[in-house]
Amino acid sequence: MDQNRVSKEYKTGVICALACAFIWGILPVYWKMIESVNSLLIIFYRIVMVFVLIVIVDLIIYKKEGVLEPLRKKGAKLTFFTAGVLISANWGIYIWAINSGRIIQTSIGYYIEPLAVCCFGVLFFHEKLDKFKIGAFVLALCGVAFMVICYGQLPAVALGLAGTFATYGAIKKKVQAESMLALLYETMFLVPIALAVIFYMEFTGQGAFTTAAPGEIALLFLCGLMTAVPLILFSMAANRIDMITLGVTEYISPSIGLLLGIFLYHEPFDRVQFISFVFIWIALVIFTVGGIRGSGGGSYTDHADHVETASVPEPGERGIAK
Repeated sequence: MDQNRVSKEYKTGVICALACAFIWGILPVYWKMIESVNSLLIIFYRIVMVFVLIVIVDLIIYKKEGVLEPLRKKGAKLTFFTAGVLISANWGIYIWAINSGRIIQTSIGYYIEPLAVCCFGVLFFHEKLDKFKIGAFVLALCGVAFMVICYGQLPAVALGLAGTFATYGAIKKKVQAESMLALLYETMFLVPIALAVIFYMEFTGQGAFTTAAPGEIALLFLCGLMTAVPLILFSMAANRIDMITLGVTEYISPSIGLLLGIFLYHEPFDRVQFISFVFIWIALVIFTVGGIRGSGGGSYTDHADHVETASVPEPGERGIAK
């Protein structure tokens, strides 16, 4: 491939990755704007609105045959249904935590998420641990343990986010599909349930049309777009840059969330949390350095073939988890 084209593609990928991370980072502001709506109801609306938008996009990109093909694989339907339940649970924990004043805990969850995924890879797929990953695990565990000892309770939101996503990623190893298609499959099996709950709550006076202002209802109907746009940006980035660079940009969004929790929403951030974050930040540095050394580093010039041939990574990425 022409060197200039490689450079341009790589820069485009970095811009997409940064834009994606920024949108995910400021999503707490969006969910806070519709916090008068029941968090459970928001999840069901999100499932339906994501499905409606994604089915249109996928039919345009992949056509009908391309959309149906992955579902013909043995066990695909059950796998995607299970994955859909898990990612919906992840969404639910995230939105509930934001609207109940726990944005800082969501940041902890998304910081330790890659370590949890790696841990599941070791436990269930016999992937090997190097000294960097071992060191990162130990430090992250120390950070969580410090909070448990000082507060006398587990950081349930953080562990719930990391745990549901790691389980989701492990299940998705069975049937791989491009991220935009996977999001369609993981929502479509839940749409009938979601619609039933929405209609019940709306007709019994517990729904958004009863509790929310017109502007909030409009934002609620845009949640599909707010889910799909960063995912599309993530997919564009993944096709243009190396996974190490992409992985590093993933730490931007929880960092923005942390700053929002502290400075915009004035959530309590004491010495215990700060010390725990220091352990986790050091763990992530070690984890990332290990990944860079393992991949041999490299710049865009090392990824010319990747730009042309790489497919969208399987949807175990945080693009769907947010």
